[in-house]
Amino acid sequence: MLVLVAPGQGAQTPGFLTPWLDLPGVEDRLRTLSAAVDLDLVHYGTHADADEIRDTAIAQPLLVAAGIVSATALGAVTPGAVAGHSVGEITAAAFAGVLDDTAALTLVRRRGLAMAEAAAITATGMSALLGGDPEVTVPHLEKLGLTPANVNGAGQIVAAGTLEQLAALNEDKPEGVRKVVPLKVAGAFHTHHMAPAVEILAEAAAELAPADPKVVYVSNKDGGTVATGAEVLERLVGQIANPVRWDLCMETFKELGATAIIEVCPGGTLVGLAKRALPGVKTLALKTPDDLDAARELLSEHGAA
Repeated sequence: MLVLVAPGQGAQTPGFLTPWLDLPGVEDRLRTLSAAVDLDLVHYGTHADADEIRDTAIAQPLLVAAGIVSATALGAVTPGAVAGHSVGEITAAAFAGVLDDTAALTLVRRRGLAMAEAAAITATGMSALLGGDPEVTVPHLEKLGLTPANVNGAGQIVAAGTLEQLAALNEDKPEGVRKVVPLKVAGAFHTHHMAPAVEILAEAAAELAPADPKVVYVSNKDGGTVATGAEVLERLVGQIANPVRWDLCMETFKELGATAIIEVCPGGTLVGLAKRALPGVKTLALKTPDDLDAARELLSEHGAA
């Protein structure tokens, strides 16, 4: 059984969409989506620098659009399950047919703007902790006033909070943590700092008419599977101010019998976690069109059509 997954914010790099524009129809599709959300996705995916695409209001729709066009390039695909990390949950909602592409981009555009506004209230950020025992790391973070905003499994937790709190973490790492790596994000996402954005996103979600998922949809909230489009939207709204439990999502993949995982563009992060947490599960990161043939082969081998 194959799981199709979508990365979260921080996966973007300058020019990462450039090779995809060589595929027929991709640039036209991106320009159509750009018009729908009044944002030049082609420019930001090809010519913008790292600082420009670090902006939450730009990064989030850019990532969802990239996931959609790269998955579309695979052809007619029916995975066994879908999931996304943080903003990637909206990409996954599009994969599952909960939202059409335009609705997904409209929602993520509102999400990005609302979260950027919330992040501007206080100087905040996020850092990944590599190694360590969660039972030791989590209390240590809480002692410093930080939130374990992403519990990613495979020995990785992402801390979020004020820049002062993150600086203190650099000087006082939890026992067993090898390294603290600042992330390319502009706020303390999935913490109480995002509370002002929840109401705005709820209003945006209320304007949509979601369909029920056509495939198994795995939620960041608790790794649970979600059967209705209404609940998917409800969870997408609440998740921006609550921790991402990707560790529990991967446990669900295992329980579902996953044998392969493909991470859509700009893939790499989630595949890396899966290699450590799900030994024996085949993985592929769809980074450029050069990866499409291998991805299609994997789809063929693991029961997707």
